[in-house]
Amino acid sequence: MAQYVPEILLWLFVINLGIAFGAGLYEQRIVLPQWFNSSSEPGLRVDSAAMRSADTGRRFWAFVSTGPLTLLTAGESGSSLGISRSKHGWWLGAVVTTLVERIATFSYFIPTAIRLMRAEALPPPNVGAMASQWMAVNPSVQLLLCLGGWRL
Repeated sequence: MAQYVPEILLWLFVINLGIAFGAGLYEQRIVLPQWFNSSSEPGLRVDSAAMRSADTGRRFWAFVSTGPLTLLTAGESGSSLGISRSKHGWWLGAVVTTLVERIATFSYFIPTAIRLMRAEALPPPNVGAMASQWMAVNPSVQLLLCLGGWRL
């Protein structure tokens, strides 16, 4: 049974990355337009109430990527012994790419989303700029890293 653990972890990793990528696409197309609107001022207008109401971080992402994907990435980092040499480069690329995405998520995306949920307490120009940057970086960095890890 122990010889199957690396393969099982790898499959769980791949499946979870696919779910996270698909959910990220859904969030980009359906959820984020409810949170951010164009404004006559520079930057985006943030609907903090909609962000707090949906609370996707705790209601969804915690169970899909924040917890499971992070644990699977850590597990994959330590399970290289069961991976064949021919697949080791691809496996390492996927793990490193996903690790970079996890670090970006915990160091930038989650803290910024929490600040945007409390946008009323921040100066409006700062909020608009913060939201614009978050929206520009989210699909181009987070989703592409997730896709890169999944496709490798």
